[in-house]
Amino acid sequence: MSDELPPGAHLVSSRGWYEHHGIHLGGGRVAHYAGFCYGFHSGPVEEVSLEQFAAGRGFEVRTNVDAAFTPTQVVQRARSRIGERRYNLLANNCEHFCEWAINGRGASRQVERLLSAPGALVRRFRDVCAQRLTQAAV
Repeated sequence: MSDELPPGAHLVSSRGWYEHHGIHLGGGRVAHYAGFCYGFHSGPVEEVSLEQFAAGRGFEVRTNVDAAFTPTQVVQRARSRIGERRYNLLANNCEHFCEWAINGRGASRQVERLLSAPGALVRRFRDVCAQRLTQAAV
């Protein structure tokens, strides 16, 4: 699958109640803001394998028709931030990182939805928890 992915592709992996974002660097490598992927302490922008990025949950490619940069530039921009440790869930998360690499401005649809309708996030979180409890009971 990684052979079919173009460098600079914006990858999105569902994590149940949120989406995780990364930039395909080529050769099955992905740059992403680790954020809270590894627990309750925030991680840096890092380069990982496609498998590690997807974490067994799969992924989709988000099409960015208004990209401000070429795929080569997107990869360069993503790599330029590897090692950065300024993760902020609301202002500098993995989606902000990808949108910045592609469009030159950090933005997060997830944060925008959360801030416009926080009750929807709470309901989504509740539904995912209930679904996992049901699966565990089976």
